[in-house]
Amino acid sequence: MATSTRSGDVLAGRYRLIDLLSESGGGRFWRAHDAVLERFVALHVIDADDPRAPGLVEAARTSAAVVDPRILRVLDAAEEDDRCFVVNEWGTGTSLDILVTHAGPLGPRRAAWLVADVADAIAGAHAVGVTHGRLNPENVLIDRYGSVRLIGMCVDAALHGLPPGDVQGDLEDLGGLLYCALTGVWPGPSGSIVPAAPRENGAFLSPRQVRAGVPKPLDLVWREFECTGEHHHGHGRRMFGVEHPDVSSARGIADELLAFVGDPTGMPESLAQAIPPVNELRPVWLPSVEDPLPHDSSRDDIPVVRPAQERDEPEGDEPEGEPAAGQADAGGEPAREPASPPDVTDLPTEAGMPVFGEDDDEVQWLRTRSTPPPPPPPFEDPPERPLFADGVRRPRPDLGPGPAGNGWPASVTDDPASPTGYWPWEEDGSPSSDFEATGEIVPGRSWLRLALGVAVALLLLVGIAVAFNLGRGRTVLGGDPDEEPTSSPSASASQASVLRDVTATDFDPLGTDGEENPGSVPDVLDGRVSTTWRTSTYKDQLGPPPGLKTGVGILLDLGEPRQVSEVDVRLLGATTVELHAYDEPPTQAPTGRPLARAEGADQLTLTPTDGTSAPARYLVLWLTSLPEVDGGDFRAEIAEVVVRGERA
Repeated sequence: MATSTRSGDVLAGRYRLIDLLSESGGGRFWRAHDAVLERFVALHVIDADDPRAPGLVEAARTSAAVVDPRILRVLDAAEEDDRCFVVNEWGTGTSLDILVTHAGPLGPRRAAWLVADVADAIAGAHAVGVTHGRLNPENVLIDRYGSVRLIGMCVDAALHGLPPGDVQGDLEDLGGLLYCALTGVWPGPSGSIVPAAPRENGAFLSPRQVRAGVPKPLDLVWREFECTGEHHHGHGRRMFGVEHPDVSSARGIADELLAFVGDPTGMPESLAQAIPPVNELRPVWLPSVEDPLPHDSSRDDIPVVRPAQERDEPEGDEPEGEPAAGQADAGGEPAREPASPPDVTDLPTEAGMPVFGEDDDEVQWLRTRSTPPPPPPPFEDPPERPLFADGVRRPRPDLGPGPAGNGWPASVTDDPASPTGYWPWEEDGSPSSDFEATGEIVPGRSWLRLALGVAVALLLLVGIAVAFNLGRGRTVLGGDPDEEPTSSPSASASQASVLRDVTATDFDPLGTDGEENPGSVPDVLDGRVSTTWRTSTYKDQLGPPPGLKTGVGILLDLGEPRQVSEVDVRLLGATTVELHAYDEPPTQAPTGRPLARAEGADQLTLTPTDGTSAPARYLVLWLTSLPEVDGGDFRAEIAEVVVRGERA
């Protein structure tokens, strides 16, 4: 009997095969439809004589003992027609391998939350003696709500011929999932299509060596996994109050990662936001089209041909005794046949659109006119106007100054021979003059000229006076300049002398290695804005948990005790800076009330809150928040620091 399967086949009388998802090693993975329960299921099919068939059925029975909503259940397992198949619950979501391939590695808290959720589900399975056997990125799904679903419990390992019951393999795969989520590469041990992690001297590089910004606690969790294997690494640092992280069980791994995450509020939603829009259906909006207007046949000159019945019937009432068409008359002669309708084939054929009214029997046709509309009237050429007037203008003799002296005519008559109007000018050949026929000056012109002359003279006098006062060293108005102008406290602080011989070092007491890019710290005191000091790039913002640490900064040594008036800091990006003063070099993170605090971008001025200078030998510029850079990371950058003050 044939054992091949194809789309449309029905297994066990209820599972109809729909889509072939993958095929490898003689087995096929299908998406099928359960006709009994009306739902989609996942179905693995291999030949009944395959050596893996007994182990596959046994793995299906074993996985049925695990009850967890995060683990897709085995629903059925049987042998039929020389085929062995296992039916699993169908799950939707994006697998971890697709997530890191399309969207890149996850952030530290998202990665820790994802693996902690997987470890918690695996811990429940281990408690009843069931192992997954092949916990690779392809078997971890994240749905659109940020929930985790595990597929292939026991079954995937059986299909690959792996023995059951390997708890240590599950634990190492959990470490591999953390490594993959943080870096986007896979260290094993189970096989995966994700690119392999880089090696050095036969050992995998740690996540912190592969990708910058990975937190030290998560890096130590991976190193602890490596300590249990063939390659060992030196330790000696404490984390979460113990010498080494507890990775001896899935429960211990989940607790370590949840301790790093801190408050888990909003983590599923944050994980859902990291899912790329793979195979996302997007709506297509078509442009709106206006409804056509009905055709007005009354304005159409197409000849209308009446039906034959209407043409044969005479206008008015039909005379009595006239036989109907096709019947004989009283004399036995056949009745006259109605005249055939005229030939209407000569009418042009036009495209039209039916327009239905309220009554279904009334149909109008929307069509174009049979004759083109009349052309618009021709444009008339404008009258030619001369570029220059032929004559000069003169005032009309009948237009005097008027009662108000504004040029209105003294009298208005109806005589067309003596036209009058508002404009008192007309063209003729007489010379132009500012005088009327009587010799009087046109009102207003002399006054305007006189006012313009007076204004020019006043401006000239004012300019001479200002130049004279300035030449004698006085003010513009001739007063004595202030010899000692008063200054505000802020002005006197800005005029304080710049302290020299100041040295700068990086200050990172909360870091694991105590260093924060020490090589470029002297650039903040070289007097050049082009050279800067940068902090390390962090995946989370500074501050209390869930932040990695409360701050990072620079230690300034003034050389000797000084009275500090202010500190100018030039930044790149919005940052919060605190100024702390010490008599001895500090070794712990600053606590208590700072000497000054400022928040903003570009240039900040830190001045003591009481307005007076403060004595200090050492100053700490403590950054408590970092600006966000590209990719959702956080990093601060200081270009220049200037300390002002005087000797104590």
